[in-house]
Amino acid sequence: MATIIEATLRQRTGSGALNAMRREGYVPSVIYGATENKNIKVHSKTFRDHLNTKPSSQVLIDLDVEGLGKQQVFIQDIQFDAISGEILHADFLAVTKDTVLTAKLPIKLLGDAKGVKAGGLLEQLVYATKVKAVPANLPLQIEANVEGLDIGDNLTIGDIEFSNGVTPVLDSRVLIALVAKTRVAQSADAGEAAGTDADAQDAPAPVEGDAAKEAEAK
Repeated sequence: MATIIEATLRQRTGSGALNAMRREGYVPSVIYGATENKNIKVHSKTFRDHLNTKPSSQVLIDLDVEGLGKQQVFIQDIQFDAISGEILHADFLAVTKDTVLTAKLPIKLLGDAKGVKAGGLLEQLVYATKVKAVPANLPLQIEANVEGLDIGDNLTIGDIEFSNGVTPVLDSRVLIALVAKTRVAQSADAGEAAGTDADAQDAPAPVEGDAAKEAEAK
């Protein structure tokens, strides 16, 4: 179920007017896509609180625009202040049930890899991936089970079981995670290998030819 956020049409434009709007506690925004473009504003705290409850900012919400009613939208883009983190602007894409959305969603690894239980280290290399889906099929995040990964195994995009109606954008060969040996285990292996080499060097050299015959005679 999409979150409902109240919005108001705005007339003011220009950097001065938009900065004043932000000081008043609003985020200047625009709705575009399936309808005529509309300049709106949403309450900054309400919008921020909504984002804080989601694993991704690219989600569906219902905007209740004053005087126009409800419109389901997809959060296409958000601009943040690089220093303060304040939300400066938001772009909302108006959608219908048939709109194919492209969203960048976080990847959450599920389960305890058996390789980790054996002393390995699970390393996640990619934390988000783009997918395509219509609104009804769009998840909040992509989940991937890693329980079966042993030391030396890896997880690619092609290994992930995407939910019905969700299509990955990245190539299936893209590496998402792997279970590697820890440095301690690598050092232990190196120590064992060095010990084996030392034993081989300390062993007496084989005796050949006339020297071998003399040794047998003694």
